Amino acid sequence: MYGLLIAFKSYNIQDGILGSPWIGWKNFEFYFKSIYAAQTTFNTLFLNGLFIGIGLVVQVTIAILLNEIGSAAAKKWFQSALFFPYFLSWIIVSAFVYNLLSDNGTLNSLLEIMNLPTVAWFNETDKWRLILVLAYLWKSTGFYVVVYLAAIVGIDSELYEAAKIDGTNRFQNILYVTLPGILPTIVIMLLLSIGRIFYGDFQMIYSLVGDNGMLLPVTDVIDTYVFRAMRVSGEFGMATAVGLYQAVLGFVLVSASNLLVKKYDKDMALY
Repeated sequence: MYGLLIAFKSYNIQDGILGSPWIGWKNFEFYFKSIYAAQTTFNTLFLNGLFIGIGLVVQVTIAILLNEIGSAAAKKWFQSALFFPYFLSWIIVSAFVYNLLSDNGTLNSLLEIMNLPTVAWFNETDKWRLILVLAYLWKSTGFYVVVYLAAIVGIDSELYEAAKIDGTNRFQNILYVTLPGILPTIVIMLLLSIGRIFYGDFQMIYSLVGDNGMLLPVTDVIDTYVFRAMRVSGEFGMATAVGLYQAVLGFVLVSASNLLVKKYDKDMALY
């Protein structure tokens, strides 16, 4: 918290935090008056919205499908295969993506074999939001599937037995027992994700996109913009100001979301 003072100062290492001159809101103006403020804020919210919304549906669906597999060995194999990408760094993933999408990459080679025109993927701005979503799902789904599977395992088996006596089929068991049983876990994971919705995944975006100017209009998020500004100007104050802006808005969002959840069901709220 002490370091947040840098957001209101013209910080330099020689004078330190307390000794650096106080400049009020000028560090915030540096970002908000730039032509990139609206673009990077929109990209951050839009991409994170896609990650949260599509990710939640895919992760819960896969967790439920894995739970329905009767063979324990098959279930463990699929779970391990899904979880493995989570341990890879985004640098490794970026190498996979480059080999897949480069001009002479795997995907263009397949298009050539099928006598179809190749695509300059790293110049196609309209396709990169989908590419980022797919990369996010491939890397992170396994972790969330484990979380939701643990929640499913914790559901009382007597509920399934009672539903079976009532004549429910497998789909109805999922709809009326499994989903309500894991709903508190889904809500908590959703609230935690909303709390970081103003933070772009810097490692993912910068590893996959880098400084590709063609793709910045649709992939440049607050964190990557601040990194480039820091690299050029070395403005610690501006970086801290933007970080404070992200934290405050994230706190407001998660508090408002938690309040709505609490009105619906107090037991599902974070606090």
